[in-house]
Amino acid sequence: MPQGIFISANGPRAEPRGAGRRTGVAYVSRWRTPDDTQLLARESEMAGIRAAVDGLRSGRGAVIEIAGDPGMGKSALLRVIADHARARGIPVSQARAVRRPTVPYQVFVDAYGDRLARETVDEQRNRCRSFWASTTGTGPTPEDHFRRGRVARELLADWAAAQGGAVLVLDDLHLCDPESAELAAQLIRTPVPGPLLLAVAHRPRQTPLPLLEELSHGVRAGAVVRIEPAALDPAAVTALLGHRDPAPADGPPGTADLRPTPAPDTAAPPDDSEQLCAAADGNPAYVRILAAADWHPADWPESPGENRDGLLREAVALAAELNALTPEATVAIDAAAVLGAAFDPADLAAVSGLDHARIHAALAELTHVDLLRPVSGGMRFTFRHPVLRHVAHERANAVSRQSAHRRALDLLKDRDSTAAARARHAEQLIGTDRVTALETLVEGAQEVADDAPATAARWLRLALESLTGGEVLGLSRDALLLARARALAATGQLADARALSQEVLRNAAQLDPELRAEAYLVSAACERQLGRYREAEALVRAALGDQSRPPAGPAAARIAELALEYSQASLFEGTYEQSHVLVGRTAQATRGADDQASACAAKALAALGDTYLGAVAAAAPVVTDCARQLDGLPDAVVARNPELPVAIGWSELFLERFPAASRHFERGLAVTKADGQQQVLTHLLLGQCNHDTWTGRLDRAVRSAWEAERLARAADAHDVAGRAMALRALALAWAQGTEQSAAVVALAEAGAHSTRPGDGWWAGSKVGALAQTQLITGNAPGALRTLLEDGGGDGLPLLQPTLLPQWLGTLTIAAVRCGDRTGAERWARQADEAAERLGLPGQRMHALRARALVHASGHQHDAAVVLFEQSAQGFRRAGLPIQQIWTLVLGAASTASVHGPAAAAAQLESAVQLAGHYGALRLSEEALREQGKLTAGTPRAPLPLSGRQQALSLLTERELEVARLVGAGGTSRQVAHQLVLSTRTVETHLQRIYRKLDVPSRAALARLVERELHSPG
Repeated sequence: MPQGIFISANGPRAEPRGAGRRTGVAYVSRWRTPDDTQLLARESEMAGIRAAVDGLRSGRGAVIEIAGDPGMGKSALLRVIADHARARGIPVSQARAVRRPTVPYQVFVDAYGDRLARETVDEQRNRCRSFWASTTGTGPTPEDHFRRGRVARELLADWAAAQGGAVLVLDDLHLCDPESAELAAQLIRTPVPGPLLLAVAHRPRQTPLPLLEELSHGVRAGAVVRIEPAALDPAAVTALLGHRDPAPADGPPGTADLRPTPAPDTAAPPDDSEQLCAAADGNPAYVRILAAADWHPADWPESPGENRDGLLREAVALAAELNALTPEATVAIDAAAVLGAAFDPADLAAVSGLDHARIHAALAELTHVDLLRPVSGGMRFTFRHPVLRHVAHERANAVSRQSAHRRALDLLKDRDSTAAARARHAEQLIGTDRVTALETLVEGAQEVADDAPATAARWLRLALESLTGGEVLGLSRDALLLARARALAATGQLADARALSQEVLRNAAQLDPELRAEAYLVSAACERQLGRYREAEALVRAALGDQSRPPAGPAAARIAELALEYSQASLFEGTYEQSHVLVGRTAQATRGADDQASACAAKALAALGDTYLGAVAAAAPVVTDCARQLDGLPDAVVARNPELPVAIGWSELFLERFPAASRHFERGLAVTKADGQQQVLTHLLLGQCNHDTWTGRLDRAVRSAWEAERLARAADAHDVAGRAMALRALALAWAQGTEQSAAVVALAEAGAHSTRPGDGWWAGSKVGALAQTQLITGNAPGALRTLLEDGGGDGLPLLQPTLLPQWLGTLTIAAVRCGDRTGAERWARQADEAAERLGLPGQRMHALRARALVHASGHQHDAAVVLFEQSAQGFRRAGLPIQQIWTLVLGAASTASVHGPAAAAAQLESAVQLAGHYGALRLSEEALREQGKLTAGTPRAPLPLSGRQQALSLLTERELEVARLVGAGGTSRQVAHQLVLSTRTVETHLQRIYRKLDVPSRAALARLVERELHSPG
């Protein structure tokens, strides 16, 4: 909700943001009509509207003002008022103000005409006719205004009284004639007595000042209810576009995260909805227009999308505003659309061909109707919204538009403007001045390649389509193809980029050596990002020749890039040890390079490889130095070296520098999204997902994995998508309750099966995520089998050395639960040895907990309890709260054996509290089950009903509130909203309630609460 004013019996009050609204809940789950979509996220507004209409039957009248910019849904809310009134048998009269009305009081004449067509009382008909017959003459005097205002109130009051309530709806009141504005102001200033609801909608920027003043005074006095439709949030935009339905209201928290991933051509990534929401400023009409134009974030704001017909079809309302302009204002706004985002009157005059006097007159008209708005203190002007500029541009006469672009290009040439600024106009002239357009487009693409790769790719496509032979600015067709391939790869269009680079490599022997190296580099990078690591390695080896040393070549920088590409491909493929020496030498060779960022990237990638291999002591100082350099680089430089925050963030994650890793992942995401660099987004998102799963930010971990998966699928990078699915399943395994176990495991298995087998980083990570998910959800044999079969057998030699204690610890827990104490002892010992080599605190704790479990399995609880306590505290200090909570649960039996049930119960209560804080529902359930074992020893027989009713007295005050609301049919989300709690906290309370009352389900709880509420006394 906006900070609008809502009137109660006690006067105006401010409605807090979000009050009475469920974020992301929509009234449609697929794209339907504009009327439907305009009502998204309007629950609070519609509730107030219905209450006002229902009050008419009790004799209470009201004035409702709906104010906002075009497209926000004002007319849709007026229709809600009219429909709700008619459904209750209340008569409605409605009209809409129009620009340039033909008679005074036009909107009221139309409204009364609407009424008279159905009026049955002769006296009323005659009074209306005699009153409005005089409105066709010359302008009324002040006395006429007063008299007509009084008569109008009498007519409306009589009508409302005769009908037992009536509604007068006036739309687009900002367009009304002065007489209508004055009469409306009188009706607001002195409201009609009785059960009349007056509802008006208007755009405040265009509304006559006297009417605005009366409305504002009415709000302050409590006589007017003001509704300002809020901008949509990203969740509502997602629902509007029909990308996904909201989760069922009665489903468990996070259920929606377990749904199968939609096909990439029917579902945009969540981030697209967020960016589309920002591009449209949350305006529902603009969202629909951009979606119809096939909007893409990488092209915005330069382009609304490639579907011109869809744009114009959906923008009918905006076209109507443009059609209402005078001829000179039309010429001016067409020229403004050519100029772009902001312009001054002199430039507008030069491009439009109008003289300054006519330009100023046109600007006065365009600002009055709020198509243009002044900026920079009124010295420059811009469109109300970029969507409007694109609509104006596309609907303009093609010949006139092309002439305007020619004049704009000449204007910029005279000013020595950038090639990028000129290319905006050159792309419109490709058919009339090919030579100039080609050179400008290529030069512009070179300028924006780093900051706007999607724009560069579009300009290069136009240039290549028009190139008939020869070179452009000294660049051959092959060079232009590679430049476009790089731009496409940067925007995530990896398959298209790969195809272009392969086209160039068809004639590799005839290529210039540097261009050939460039082609191999681009092709290898695409293969790697598509998850084809062996193909990427083969391409780089073909370019480098002898792998044992950096070969001589025409460009040392290009050779260094190839070596670093080789390091990344081999890291994912599991052959990094083979390229380790070459990468290290490359990092040394680039140490004195002029390009500080490139040199830093070389060192960072080498350090990431060392970290992966477990050479922590060697990698740690290099990572520290690279992180310091990264922090000192401006965003523009980081955007040109997007692999830098990836390498540093992942290295810091493995070195357990969690705050630093999170900071660098977040910066990398912000920079790459802002600059349209899509090629590393998935690696940054997966890094953030890993970090958040380990450090207890489970909700964000799930969102990051979702986004990474969708981006990977859109790029046909199925290996990366499978990795994202496995990580999402692991985060959900902690966050979801036991009833979701089967769905979580199915998701993890689907992710594992969608990736190619291998020995590298991604493959090992997938194995670990699947095994942990299986173990957490109760399938210890499955976890044991997954780790041993896919991890290389005893010792898990195929898994990442840096995380080996963690995987061996997982293997130990699985072995203990399977009754294999011999294997558990061996793997716990191996975990100890690996942790000692690494020296990482968190990995030490995994090994320590493994030893504790081995002792506990042998009933050596005195030794076990000490190790459990040390590992729990160690996990806390290392910043690994999920592992800390799990350790408290796993060690509860030993604590009970050594210190007694009371100490174990306190330990488990601490685990429950921590699990609730971090949203780890599964651990909360496990802790509560362990508490039940301590207090009962054996499962209790169900309490008789009277005993259960008496057990209600055992609930805390908060638990009783939750029980009664759930028992009354409330969902977890509804209860959370009403009690101002998180959904996770409500679920935790429910688990305790079920245990205390010994009821198995919500239905049983509802029956118990119903009987308790209606029992005698």
